[in-house]
Amino acid sequence: MEVFTNEIKRRFAKSFLDLLILQLVQTEPTWGYKIIKKTQDQYGVKLRHGALYPLLNTLEANGLLQSKKHLQKGRIRKVYQITKKGKHFLQAYHDFLREQTPSSMLEARRE
Repeated sequence: MEVFTNEIKRRFAKSFLDLLILQLVQTEPTWGYKIIKKTQDQYGVKLRHGALYPLLNTLEANGLLQSKKHLQKGRIRKVYQITKKGKHFLQAYHDFLREQTPSSMLEARRE
């Protein structure tokens, strides 16, 4: 069963990377490298900088994320934070998932 769970996690991360990033950033404001590490640790997917940063820029351009530069341990980091619009987008995704998963299916899974 764990093999299937890991496969689903990898597929989710690859197909819904924008939602995954929003969810990670909603938990705590963070920077690109930390997103790469968390995605690899939690989903088994190694993101490349060339894929992540254009997506972060797109999410920011669409008003779902905002960034600020912070000095941390002598380095300037661009820290991303979810916006109100980003939270609404993420909530719409969660609502959609609830609609697609009848409660009877969830109850059957618990048995």
